[in-house]
Amino acid sequence: MKASAGAPPPCSVDATMGGAASGIADLAGSAADGGRGPVLVTGAAGFVGSAVAARLAAMGQRVVGCDNFNDYYDPALKRHRAAALLEPAGVACQAVELSDAGQTAALFERVAPALVVHLAAQAGVRHSLQHPGAYVQANLVGFAHVLESCRRHRVAHLLYASSSSVYGASARTPFSEHDQTDAPLSLYAATKKANEVMAYSYSHLYGLPATGLRFFTVYGPWGRPDMAYFIFARKMLAGQHIPVFAEGKLLRDFTYIDDIVEGVVRLLFKPPPASNQPAHALFNIGHDQPVRVLDFIHALEHAFGVRAALDFQPMQPGDVPATHADTGKLQAWIGYKPGTSLEAGLAAFARWYELAVRENVSYLK
Repeated sequence: MKASAGAPPPCSVDATMGGAASGIADLAGSAADGGRGPVLVTGAAGFVGSAVAARLAAMGQRVVGCDNFNDYYDPALKRHRAAALLEPAGVACQAVELSDAGQTAALFERVAPALVVHLAAQAGVRHSLQHPGAYVQANLVGFAHVLESCRRHRVAHLLYASSSSVYGASARTPFSEHDQTDAPLSLYAATKKANEVMAYSYSHLYGLPATGLRFFTVYGPWGRPDMAYFIFARKMLAGQHIPVFAEGKLLRDFTYIDDIVEGVVRLLFKPPPASNQPAHALFNIGHDQPVRVLDFIHALEHAFGVRAALDFQPMQPGDVPATHADTGKLQAWIGYKPGTSLEAGLAAFARWYELAVRENVSYLK
């Protein structure tokens, strides 16, 4: 294993997030009704949510987080994110179950947010094959409660997480926001597509400004243990075989966490214009450079300085052959495109992971 001398501690968050362009502070200051209340970040103890909440707080925004701290993966990781990333930034993360209408309504009454970043969701394509009810409750019922609370509290902008999985097995690449997305290959993808049309209807009916973000394979420090790169790292370092599906030929548009956060922050403070009817927009956030999974594994081997033993397996139900983000619309709207190289992103992940191993945290076991 390579030495990690000089690596940032696992509790660090780079407030610059890969070089934020000038003008974000101006956008934050001029956001519609932005001074009326704090930013509410749901799923704030999650991978993306914790990074977004910490970044917003570092920008001087008032931020309140919530999470249900469920056990889809080891809740110790969520608690560690909250303690290491949120608390030092002054972000309180309240325990709230958004699929409970009463809890959601009470949360909005307490916080009275001006802006909402909704990142809470039941994640995982394969998990949805065995536990469909969890996706209905978290991604459909929970999102409906968030939408209704945003309407009642006249939130200035709702930014919510969708997924590249809505594109299904589309043979047309790169994926464009204008492509049809009516053939999801998993229930998880179906719930994310449903979120988009639910938000559209609220924008149309009630004038709620809303933006959906189609994330493309997010990776980096503090990630989810169920993600492929996390599983690869754990098994590589333990000398175990890595499961590689479809001979490693699947293509994924791996996108580094800092790049995702940069896009989220810029879009949050630039809602769809009021002239749009309805005031709803969708954006891809991806690296626009798909990589074969086998090549990704080789890059991970280089980052950790170990060789992986591979166990080739058939393609899994619900998987898609390729993901590739067309980021033209994103660039045109906020002047930004994710740019962290795979090598740099995996090196940062490896440094974090090695330090976490030394701390003997439970969620790496």
